Amino acid sequence: MQVATQKKMLIGQLLLKRGVVTAEQIDMAVEEQKRIGRSKLLGEVMVGMSICTENQISSALAEAYDVPYAQVTPKLCDPAIVEILPREFLEEYTVLPLFKVHDVLTAAISEPSNVFLIDEIERLSGCKVQVVCATVKDIKATLQTYMPAANVFVIDDIIEDTSLDDFSLIETVTEDIGDLEDVAGQSPVVKLVNYLIYTAVREDASDIHIEIDDKRLRVRYRVDGRLYEKMTPPHQMHSAIVSRIKIMADLDIAQRRLPQDGGIHVLMEGRAIDLRVSVMPSSYGEKVVIRIIDSSKMLASLESLGFSMDNLQIFKDVINAPNGIVLVTGPTGSGKNTTLYAGLTEINSEQVNICTVEDPVECNIAGINQFQVQDSAGFEFSMALRGLLRQDPDVIMVGEIRDNETATIAVQAALTGHLVMSTLHTNDACGAVTRLADLGVAPYLISASLIAVVAQRLVRKICPDCKEKYQLHANFRKVVEKWQVEIPEFYRGLGCRKCRNTGYIGRIAIHEMFVPDEDILDMIGTDKSIKEIRQRAIANGMLPLHYDGIEKVKAGITTIEEILRVTNVNS
Repeated sequence: MQVATQKKMLIGQLLLKRGVVTAEQIDMAVEEQKRIGRSKLLGEVMVGMSICTENQISSALAEAYDVPYAQVTPKLCDPAIVEILPREFLEEYTVLPLFKVHDVLTAAISEPSNVFLIDEIERLSGCKVQVVCATVKDIKATLQTYMPAANVFVIDDIIEDTSLDDFSLIETVTEDIGDLEDVAGQSPVVKLVNYLIYTAVREDASDIHIEIDDKRLRVRYRVDGRLYEKMTPPHQMHSAIVSRIKIMADLDIAQRRLPQDGGIHVLMEGRAIDLRVSVMPSSYGEKVVIRIIDSSKMLASLESLGFSMDNLQIFKDVINAPNGIVLVTGPTGSGKNTTLYAGLTEINSEQVNICTVEDPVECNIAGINQFQVQDSAGFEFSMALRGLLRQDPDVIMVGEIRDNETATIAVQAALTGHLVMSTLHTNDACGAVTRLADLGVAPYLISASLIAVVAQRLVRKICPDCKEKYQLHANFRKVVEKWQVEIPEFYRGLGCRKCRNTGYIGRIAIHEMFVPDEDILDMIGTDKSIKEIRQRAIANGMLPLHYDGIEKVKAGITTIEEILRVTNVNS
């Protein structure tokens, strides 16, 4: 305790001496630390308040304890020395062995005051230890580079101007399985597959399609919901490319007649990217689709998802309810899981036990218990849910309600004091009632458990670099007039290099928020038609999807064409 107090004083004095912070800022940080109960070190508090950077704190710590400070990178580390300590130890205590000279090991740590940690490093390595101070971020990034998880591929140092000339080594179709495996490991094929993954992530693509016909091999990316052609590699490379992807995904390269699914974990610029691989046999060879899951982009805040102020407050209220079912509906690729993750992050705290059942777990959230179903092992959604109810959960997130058993258990959980959040595939929010009934849930149980349904779609945003005013086409103007809304000015993207001449870049969600009141719950319980329920919900103030879209058109965020495309409403 005495050492810790001395360190805090030294950090403050050194940062003050260096002109990094002011005395008032240090006082503010100390007050904030007291407010949160001293669960964080003073340096962490100052970084969290943006008073200074993690590098400035580490530099001050190094001076305080008279050790060197280093901004560690993979180039500063001897790969042969990293594994001198157990992997679990390195990851748990954020330690990075850098190099060894005779019997002296130099290691980077973030807390040079931790003499017990230094003693343990000496014991495990059998060396004398010289420490340098580095940031947690730099240490973890370097550890990921040299100690990736099993079947994690490090995609760095990719040359973006790779040309097709590099692939001229492969001139004929290789049919022998042994040859395919050999060719798939050759540099041109490895470079091309890495390049495709690298550029897809850089361009914010959600999927990579590798397709072949009798004369042509093409690669397409899905960006902002639309496919566009990225390149056409030599037709003869198809087998080698597919084999390389299969090897990375741990699939059977000899099997070409049946569909296969697998996963790849890659590291790109120090961050983890998950890839879901689907291989399907076709008339001319196997088609490959790679779904890209960048967890760093899935952890968005509710405020960034496009909710209107009213809908945002409603959603925050319902996810803080003590029990009941909250559903997010929409087609595949409409951002349902992102909304659920944002909701879970919003209510995540030490006082709440949040558990999820997913297929697969798309994003790991600290403090939340996440479980992945394994259909091949019989560990399905229904079984996982039953087991989960014995884990004393407060909030349960089910990746998707897809069968009667899962729906029934979810409803029972909601009726026994749990908040259940899940997704459904329906055309609108009120359609969730019909869908649950189709799955075999009795109307009175739906009425007793359902507290809210959010329907959503993703619309493309106008590119800010080529945004311009324009006159809406007469046909579209007639539709707007039928909606009886006033939109003074219309905007569109003219098309530029940044948006690949589409006029759009990025997407935002539009929402329909259905929160049934007592009258509507009575209508659900007495099995009224979905048309009657929807009419009553609109009369109570529910805004249909396209009206939320119109507000974003008014704000110049998207176009009326996009709203009509995703909502399929013309009158």
